[in-house]
Amino acid sequence: MTVHQLGARQTAFHSARLASERGAAEKRAFGPSQLSNLSSFEFVTSAVPRIHQFEAWRTNFAPIFDIDSARDTRRGFIGRHVTWDLGCFVFSQVTTDPLQFGSVTRHLHWEPLDHFILSVLLSGEAYTEAPTSTFRCTVGATQVHAMGRSFHGSLTASELLMLFVPRDFCPRVSQALSAAEFTTLEGGMARLFHDYMVGLANQLPFVQQADLPALVEATRAMILACASPSVDNVQTASHPIAVTLLDRAQKIIQSRLFDPTMGPETLERELGVSRSRLYRMFEAFGGVKHYIQHRRLLDAHAALANPSDQRRILDLAEQRCFSDGTEFSRAFKREFGYSPTDVRIGRRSNFPCRQSPGLEESDPASRFGTMLRRLHG
Repeated sequence: MTVHQLGARQTAFHSARLASERGAAEKRAFGPSQLSNLSSFEFVTSAVPRIHQFEAWRTNFAPIFDIDSARDTRRGFIGRHVTWDLGCFVFSQVTTDPLQFGSVTRHLHWEPLDHFILSVLLSGEAYTEAPTSTFRCTVGATQVHAMGRSFHGSLTASELLMLFVPRDFCPRVSQALSAAEFTTLEGGMARLFHDYMVGLANQLPFVQQADLPALVEATRAMILACASPSVDNVQTASHPIAVTLLDRAQKIIQSRLFDPTMGPETLERELGVSRSRLYRMFEAFGGVKHYIQHRRLLDAHAALANPSDQRRILDLAEQRCFSDGTEFSRAFKREFGYSPTDVRIGRRSNFPCRQSPGLEESDPASRFGTMLRRLHG
């Protein structure tokens, strides 16, 4: 069933079941989303009368979950569900009040959907019991459910991302997810998939229909690499993994600029990658240590250029993990071509201009990319 067919089915159900005064509210709740050029829709319970909000939320998820109805509907229910049709996949962003859920396989009037669900929790906590396993999912983890199987569980007030993958989408994907169903993915590759899902949610409002084939292939490769991380799978997903992995590494470095223990070993541990792969990631930036030092120097440059920050240059240097002022001044001048004092007294621009040494010796075809990477770094 497509996203549009699901939306039409939900709308028809509400129109028949609920009173006529809800007609206008349903049009607002199930109207087509303007979030992107992709086929998408948004459902919000706030567009439904309070006493009907929980029942509307139950109906919204009826094709995939049986949500427990044993609650006081007079309190209302807060829920928001944005869904994108990605052709081969369906991607959802969900915000929900606490609820109990179960599979729909026991209901004979439903034809159970035999899809895998990969869910990433952004907030809250989930608990699932299946015939062969019991597992709890917390923020940052990815859990794998199989819709064609029996299960039940609970969800606290949460925000989560969900990727629906048809079982017949790809034999290799099906095999990997079958082996991982009713578990949480763990390790560095699982954290990478979490970041990929977050990035996907951020970018889908801007994705064009023409981008879908490439997006589907990248997502397929990421699922294979993270659910079944063999060498071949990781190589297949090398481009989307490299982009996501580098972005994650840069965020870790930026968040720990003042941590003197921040170094290659920390990144290896946080990212779950080898030393050689880490060095390849940062080769264009002059190496891991050089990139970390550059970010610290950029941060120091901003502090020195800030008229309201009158701390001593030595204090700024020590905060950014330089052992003494002389070492800091030398590194600063090598990086920007002028001294920290020049910035403090306003002799230079507030915008550091980084030089790109050695471009003459590099491959002409790669110079522009090298310049952009260094400018970004």
